[in-house]
Amino acid sequence: MNAISLADAKARLSELVDRIEAGETIDITRRGKPVARLTTVEKPRKQIDVARLQALTAIMPPQAEGAADLVRAMRDGDRA
Repeated sequence: MNAISLADAKARLSELVDRIEAGETIDITRRGKPVARLTTVEKPRKQIDVARLQALTAIMPPQAEGAADLVRAMRDGDRA
């Protein structure tokens, strides 16, 4: 977490917003004491349409190999 003075924050707001969008959290200080915190806004999750998900999985063919075998094959393919 980084801290920045209020005066610097006013002058560099666009840069700070870019940094926050990239995942940083920034404290704003006044006379050396933290007074505010800038952080990303949590985006609401979309609700899952259970009926649609069930309909989709019902028509999917079963997998021939297990997940562990698939991961091993992918890993071993990268080594070749």
